[in-house]
Amino acid sequence: MRLGTKNFTEEFVVGQLYAQALRAKGFRVELKNDIGSSEIVDRALTAGAIDMYPEYTGVIVREIAHEKRRPRSAAETYARAKAFQSGRGFAVLDRTPGQDVLANAVRTGFARRHGLRSTADLKRIGSFTYGGPAENRTRFQGVVGMRQVYKLNNLRYVPLRIENRYRALASGKVDMIGAFSTEPQLRDTRKITVLSDPEGIFGYQNIVPVIRRSVLAREGPLFTATVNAVSAKLTNEVLRELNAAVDLKGRAPADVARQFLQQNGLP
Repeated sequence: MRLGTKNFTEEFVVGQLYAQALRAKGFRVELKNDIGSSEIVDRALTAGAIDMYPEYTGVIVREIAHEKRRPRSAAETYARAKAFQSGRGFAVLDRTPGQDVLANAVRTGFARRHGLRSTADLKRIGSFTYGGPAENRTRFQGVVGMRQVYKLNNLRYVPLRIENRYRALASGKVDMIGAFSTEPQLRDTRKITVLSDPEGIFGYQNIVPVIRRSVLAREGPLFTATVNAVSAKLTNEVLRELNAAVDLKGRAPADVARQFLQQNGLP
């Protein structure tokens, strides 16, 4: 079974969690790490290059399925993600209790200077720069949605590699970045302020394993139970701690995952 991941820290750790837990139960897992954005990984999945990967429910509904109507709850988002993937021959396993919601982060001094509390407040500050990975430029849950819903025609997009976002924000290269709510850097509120999303364009983003139905049937119920047991442990706080171990302490995702599984009796 070929397990892929997207291109940022949380995906590296979650991919290792699923792979190591499954291997401990005797399943053969080939881990294909750091494939790219959701759009790229989804193409790999549908082309048969991988069999499974961790995705976010809101990303499935909005950016992969391109559904226009925004879900009103995490449960609705999950149900719609499952229905969409089922129609393509894929299963969506249990969602994590935690969710990693897309967010707009600015320097705290910048927020204070302009009186910013929500994304809507950005409309009145004049031109500003927004940095994020390439897919943010064309996503509704990115530049497109902010311009359509919040009318932020004063936004100027600056392409940034995911790993460079916080350095670019701190140095003043950009005024705002596309952040993930479980990133440990956001804890330092003296330096970074997260703007609220009153219109809900960033949606609900629980992690779900997406897997080819034929592979799931072949592997059997122990496979599903093993993956779901890992997902059940991934609360918001756990995701933040796992990300912090890699991003702030410099530990390898494989080591972080191994320790977590051992501490939780999951191998």
